[in-house]
Amino acid sequence: MRRKEVEQKLAELHTDSYAWALRCCAKRVSDAEEVLQISYLKILERKAIYKQQASFKTWLFAVIRFTAIDYYRTQARTQTKLTLVRNQLSEGFDEGQKNPKAALLKQALEQLSPLQQQVLHLVFYQNCTIQEAAEIMKMPIGTARTHYKRGKQQLRKRLEQTTTLK
Repeated sequence: MRRKEVEQKLAELHTDSYAWALRCCAKRVSDAEEVLQISYLKILERKAIYKQQASFKTWLFAVIRFTAIDYYRTQARTQTKLTLVRNQLSEGFDEGQKNPKAALLKQALEQLSPLQQQVLHLVFYQNCTIQEAAEIMKMPIGTARTHYKRGKQQLRKRLEQTTTLK
């Protein structure tokens, strides 16, 4: 694929790519922007090469996911857990004040495993099939289906619990 074609595809998928980067970075905007920029650089510098074994979007989302994993692996060495916890607490409080239902959904989603969160995000928000989610996450389709099914069950259960408590 020529560079112009790659640049055009990246531009077309930028909104979806940014949303996926946000999910991979636990909704941390600055981290998502950094991960997306690094991902684009990898692609444009041909450190990540599209081999047309899957759709371009599926491949791109896999690049973003693994870039996020690498990013946090290096960040873990330089940041303390206390700083991350403080940031998450303040963000959660602000969002809860604006929209209580969104805060309940966010809280329920955060109680799921990271893999369940990612599969649900890809299927619900990125309109991926479970097969595409499995390819993006480099896991067997059966494993992706299991994470999807269990994630939905746990999400439903947690949301029902919070609504019956009120």
